[in-house]
Amino acid sequence: MFKIILGLLVCLLPLFVVAQVPVDTANIYVDTTGQKDLIDVARSLLKFKQPRRYTREKKEFYFSVLPLSTEVPGGSKALVTSTSAGFYLGDRKTTYISSVVFAPYFNLKGRYGLPIHSSVWLNNNTYNVEGDTYFLVYPQYTWGLGGGQNEADKVLVNYDYVRFYQSILKRIKPYLYVGVGYNLDYYIGVNTNSAVSLTDFTGYPYGTARGANPVSSGATINLLYDTRQNLFNPIPGSYVNVVYRHNAEFIGSDDDAQSLYIDLRRYLSLTNDPVHKNMIAFWAYYWTTLTPGTPYLSLPSIGMDPYNRSGRGIEQSRYRGNGLIYFESEYRKDITRDGLFGFVVFANINSASQPGGYHFEYLNPALGTGLRVQFNKKSDTNICIDYGVSKGFSDLILSLGEAF
Repeated sequence: MFKIILGLLVCLLPLFVVAQVPVDTANIYVDTTGQKDLIDVARSLLKFKQPRRYTREKKEFYFSVLPLSTEVPGGSKALVTSTSAGFYLGDRKTTYISSVVFAPYFNLKGRYGLPIHSSVWLNNNTYNVEGDTYFLVYPQYTWGLGGGQNEADKVLVNYDYVRFYQSILKRIKPYLYVGVGYNLDYYIGVNTNSAVSLTDFTGYPYGTARGANPVSSGATINLLYDTRQNLFNPIPGSYVNVVYRHNAEFIGSDDDAQSLYIDLRRYLSLTNDPVHKNMIAFWAYYWTTLTPGTPYLSLPSIGMDPYNRSGRGIEQSRYRGNGLIYFESEYRKDITRDGLFGFVVFANINSASQPGGYHFEYLNPALGTGLRVQFNKKSDTNICIDYGVSKGFSDLILSLGEAF
């Protein structure tokens, strides 16, 4: 109990570092004059001339590339190249920056992934088009449902995974959007590297048979409130995302099943200066099934949120259940006045419902810190190097763009 209380206090710790009354703003134009990024550093060292910015019909494109090595679920090292593109499809004073992130990886042993995330804002933010497409081939450990299991109580599950999520939302009021979408999760050849079947190990009947190819195919209703401006590196503002999903047999799903995802985020500046970062960010989500029938691998689980960014310091899919509650807080601060270097301190906590229902019994905390190096000041994209720890696990995470 003491560790649980300590974890909650650590998550709330940034609340006590507020030095001034927080300022909440939206649609701020951030002047990058005097700011420095790695492109400036490389240009200075290599004596490159200032390139002409690529523009077309007032559209501006900014690219960031990060070759790196990390680990993938199931073990072994992997080679990863993360590429992000930020661009404006309208007047940048009235249009949020659109983003596409492509982070393929492989490990020379048959495990690879091709994930693409996109968020496109049309001129004057009239529409938002969201996309999330995966093709993954790799094994992943699972510990069954709920919490309380020992780290060693796990099995390795092999499968291929195809994800195709698309949605379009229309603005109905400033910052408020409603829309519809389509979500597909297709798992191919689900099996374990063990004599124990996934059905016997988990006690869960849907999508766990040996060699199963479970399919979840459903329509979504989406509600969005977003004042952040920039997905790569949000400035002070708020974000609310509600997604109701109805998988249906008549559009290819194995079973009729419903789920709900509620995502809440808040960004507060601790100064009146929008250029030099000194802020606190909060993230909470509740992800739950509403009816039986969801395949095991599609159940709410840590690190499997839409952008796979939750649970830093906790192994992906370590906790899974019919419902999942998550909370994270992070303090962000520039180290240098030119914005080239910064740091973060973060803590998160989650709880997955126990088998057979929606009873939450265990809290699972993690904490960590990270270094920020500004790669592209025009899109405000950072190279993020984070180290997180939790009970029995630690992780080094390298990425382009903030976790949330």
